[in-house]
Amino acid sequence: MLNRRTLLATTLALPFATARASDWPAKPITLIVPFPPGGPTDVLGRTAGKLLADRLKQTVVVENRPGAGGNLGTEQIARAAPDGYTLGIGVISSLAIAPQLLPKLPYNVKTGFTPIGMIGIAKGAIVAHPSAPFNDLKGLIAYARANPKKLAFGSSGIGTSNHLAGEYLQSLADIELVHVPYKGTSQVAQDLLGGQIPLSFETSLVTTAPAVASGKLKAIAITAGTRSALLPNVPTVAEQGFPGFDVPSWFGLVGPAGLPKEMVAQLSRALMDGLKQPDVAERFAQIGAEAKPGTPEQFAQLIADENARWGRVIRDAKITLE
Repeated sequence: MLNRRTLLATTLALPFATARASDWPAKPITLIVPFPPGGPTDVLGRTAGKLLADRLKQTVVVENRPGAGGNLGTEQIARAAPDGYTLGIGVISSLAIAPQLLPKLPYNVKTGFTPIGMIGIAKGAIVAHPSAPFNDLKGLIAYARANPKKLAFGSSGIGTSNHLAGEYLQSLADIELVHVPYKGTSQVAQDLLGGQIPLSFETSLVTTAPAVASGKLKAIAITAGTRSALLPNVPTVAEQGFPGFDVPSWFGLVGPAGLPKEMVAQLSRALMDGLKQPDVAERFAQIGAEAKPGTPEQFAQLIADENARWGRVIRDAKITLE
C-alpha cells in the first residue's frame, strides 16, 4: 500500500509528466533513411521529413545509413529509444523480404517497430533489350514456354524485390526463366543496354523511362497495379492477363517499438495531411512514385500481408542466400 508521502509525490508528479509529453517534440528529430542519397527511398524520405518538420514545427534531420540492403539502417531504427526523436523509413526489402529470407536478422519485424503510416510507392517495369523477340507480356510468356530455361533476366541481387518480382511472375505464368543476379542496379542497366542480358525487372522508372523513350529499351509491362505516368502507354502485368499482380516498391514511416500512442497519432496526422498536398504529388511523379497515405493500422497490415506473400514466393522458389 502506498504511504501518504509516496501518494502525494506521485500525485504532484502527474502534471509534470503530462507537460513533458505535451512538449514533444522539444528538440530535432532524426529520420533514418536506410539507403544512400539520391534514390527513390531518399527522395521520399526527405519529402516526408520536410512534411513532418513543417507540421510539427521542429527540425527533422535526415540521416542516410545505407548497408546490407537497407537492413543496417533498419536495425538502427529498431534499437533507438522510443521517445519520438528517432524515426525511419521502412521499405519492402527490410520489412517484408529480409525477414523471410534471412533467419538471423538483427531485428524482429513483428516486435521491433511501431508502424506510423504509409508514404508512397514506386512503380517498376519489365523491360527488354530491343533485340528481344517479343514486345509485350503475351509474347514474352509464349517465348519463355517455347524456350524453357533459356530466357535470362537480371536483378540487383538474390532476394531483392526485382528478383522476387521475376520469381512471382514465373509462378503465376508457369514459365522458367534464368535469374542472373548482379551486385547493384547500375550493373544490370549496363548489361541490359548492351544486350548482354535480354530482360530485367526494374523497381524504379527514373532511368528506365528515358531509355524506353529513346528506343534503347522496350517496356513490356508495368509491375504495379496501375499504369505509370512516366510510361502511360505501357499496360500493367494485370492488364495483360494476370489480375491482381501488383508488385510496387513501398515506403512508410516507422519508429522503434513502444512509441507512445499520442505521438503515433500526432505523427500520423502530420504525415497524412502533408502527403495530400499537390506539390508532393508533383515531386513524387518525377521519380515514378505516388503518394499513398495510410493509417498506422493500415501500414501494419500491409507489412504483415507482404511478409506472408513474399514468404510464399521465397519458399516456392526455394530461394536461399547460400
